[in-house]
Amino acid sequence: MKTTLDIKGMHCASCAMTIERHLKKTVGVQGAVVNIATEKASVEYEPDKINEDGLITAVRGVGYDAFTETPSATVKHNEHNDHNEHNLNEKPAPALMSAAMPGMTAEEHAEHLKQMKAEEYTALKRKVTVAAILSVVILVLTFWKELRLPELITETNRNLLNLALTTIVLFWGGAEFFGNFWRALKHFTANMDSLIAIGTFAAYIYSVGAQFFPKFFSTGGLAPGLFYDTAAVIITLILLGRLLEARAKGQTNEALKKLAGLQAKSARVIRDGKETEVPLAELQIGDVMLVKPGDKIPTDGEVIDGLSSVDESMITGEPIPVERKPGDMVIGATINQHGVLKIRANKVGAETLLAQIIKMVAEAQGSKAPIQRLADLISSYFVPVVLVIAIITAVIWVIFGPAPSLNFALVNFVAVLIIACPCALGLATPTAIMVGTGRAAQNGILIRDATSLETAGRMNIIAFDKTGTLTLGKPKVVEVLGTGTKGTGSAATVSENTASILEIVFGLEKNSEHPLAGAIVSYAEEQKTKLPEVKEFRAVPGMGVSGRINQTSYIFGNVKLMEQHDISWQKDAAELKVEEFESRGQTVMFIGDATGRKMLGIVVVADVVKESSKEAVATLKKMGIVPVMITGDNERTADAIAKEVGIEEVHAKILPHEKLELIKRWQTAGKKVAMVGDGINDAPALTQADVGIAMGTGTDIAMEAANITVIKGDLSKVVSAIMISRKTLTNIKQNLFWAFIYNALGIPVAAGALYPFFGILLSPILASAAMAFSSISVLLNSLRLKSAKL
Repeated sequence: MKTTLDIKGMHCASCAMTIERHLKKTVGVQGAVVNIATEKASVEYEPDKINEDGLITAVRGVGYDAFTETPSATVKHNEHNDHNEHNLNEKPAPALMSAAMPGMTAEEHAEHLKQMKAEEYTALKRKVTVAAILSVVILVLTFWKELRLPELITETNRNLLNLALTTIVLFWGGAEFFGNFWRALKHFTANMDSLIAIGTFAAYIYSVGAQFFPKFFSTGGLAPGLFYDTAAVIITLILLGRLLEARAKGQTNEALKKLAGLQAKSARVIRDGKETEVPLAELQIGDVMLVKPGDKIPTDGEVIDGLSSVDESMITGEPIPVERKPGDMVIGATINQHGVLKIRANKVGAETLLAQIIKMVAEAQGSKAPIQRLADLISSYFVPVVLVIAIITAVIWVIFGPAPSLNFALVNFVAVLIIACPCALGLATPTAIMVGTGRAAQNGILIRDATSLETAGRMNIIAFDKTGTLTLGKPKVVEVLGTGTKGTGSAATVSENTASILEIVFGLEKNSEHPLAGAIVSYAEEQKTKLPEVKEFRAVPGMGVSGRINQTSYIFGNVKLMEQHDISWQKDAAELKVEEFESRGQTVMFIGDATGRKMLGIVVVADVVKESSKEAVATLKKMGIVPVMITGDNERTADAIAKEVGIEEVHAKILPHEKLELIKRWQTAGKKVAMVGDGINDAPALTQADVGIAMGTGTDIAMEAANITVIKGDLSKVVSAIMISRKTLTNIKQNLFWAFIYNALGIPVAAGALYPFFGILLSPILASAAMAFSSISVLLNSLRLKSAKL
């Protein structure tokens, strides 16, 4: 059996590792994956050996809290069907169950969780604000003389005030760090909170000792310094990082909520010959639904009566509505544009395509393994080692040190702890991340979290959706050609012949409800085309439109309409190179004189390639990344667009779940995959990919499901995002290396290794200076990203 637990109290990868290791060792657990990003644990267990309460107890046994996740739904199976065990079509923000909330519905649980998260965020924001204000005051008091402020308060009183303010910041603002450190210590583990707690407390306790017993801490005639500002500012900066992280995590389930929101709330059904509106939960397989123009189709089914065009872009990603007639299948949550349809429901609840997309998004989000951050990995060994070294140092100095040996022992013990302070180690990643994401934002790239920024630079394959990603995503007129002419309607000037054709087409399409009519009308209006009066207008389903202008009847549509009016079109089509347009995946429509039975010309409509696409694909190739196209469109159109932008590998007629499976296949082969898309149909692939990149010009759901959003849909920004990621990751590694080296070289000196040879001891003052220098070097190195060439 499989279950999902919500975990509370995790702050780093080592937290997740600790819980995961403990769960895997628990009797009855077959497998466990803990995701730090989603704060969930996915656990497979044997119900005859352990239940969910036992799993929760196991998690709480290592110092964290856990709750069972409550499934929720908006699309339910009717009670008369055989599929109502669990509703998998929606998986919104999980609800936390507790004994204090018996009988709470799934929706109430979700709302309760939302409220809890909001309260936690508000409390954290309050802590950041107070800690920041107090830290500024502490800094002013610390550098009072350097700022040349008047002696309104004595140095002794300034130090006492700093002690009071730092105590508040440390033990109120940083209470969670010390609590987590204590819990980790009880279970013989260490994490980033351990480093924060030890480092800040060492600075604090040394400062207290130096303030009240300065002679005791003096070494080599140097007066001890106070480091209240160090402890306070570290706590404040780390709290700020936690606040930004909490804000990002609060948006992780928005994609699922919006996907669920696409579903219709009710359905008009015909039962016993009467039209009745019923809630979606009561819809049954076999019900006949009546769907009027502008309505959402309630569920997947088959058209049994009526003719209309349906906007399926939220599922297929293709911008052009498709015609639907009796016998055709339709998808729930798509929009009926024109005409009344009668549809027989053949899938409801968790079986619908939308429900399956929601399920896949949820699973992809939960299955992502957290990146093991290097700082956490180092800290799991570094902290215990430093503590052991500090203790050994004290013992050696007590036994073998000169008199007063206890003084020497304590000074060197503190020096080791101070120089091993995790300031630089803790700042190494977040400072680079902050500068990197800021640089990205300046370039119109929004990066959801640090994990996404770290991962983007490691991609081997980038899969592009076609419509709205490589192309503009909306049809445009690219050619208007008259028979006997070679000009193009898309040129800056329109010939007299094509202008008259455009005028006729404008008149006919102005009244049309054809999916491409809008593109033609918009183009005609841009060309300031005169709108003629059209009489006897008629739409011919599946073929086109006809109408009379003055004394001449005209037709506009496909070749079937031309043949219906006995108009010979083949010769003119050959001269106008119609096949060449169609081979590029463009739609060609014919204009004919029905009175004189002759073809007048063609109008070519296509979804054109973005200006940035070709250059972006070429740059990615130079970077060693393989670009691939995966699209729901037909092979001919897909191949034409791919050839134009320079993509060799194309996968056409791919449905949403097939996109996801394709990405899984690449990942299984050891590849790091990025997915670039803009539609709802791309959401499963965006979440399954190692990095999902959404076009800001696309749907909100795609952007919520993605890790990175390119605001203006410019593909050159995808290249920029990868370059920023690579430079940031390099910067992080440099920061961690230098932070570690400073500590590794400083600790032996702080322990007194040079004393037997040169009589040199490292004062805690100098130790803290080395610590500060390591932090400053990390900050300065991170700031280099601001001017890094992209």
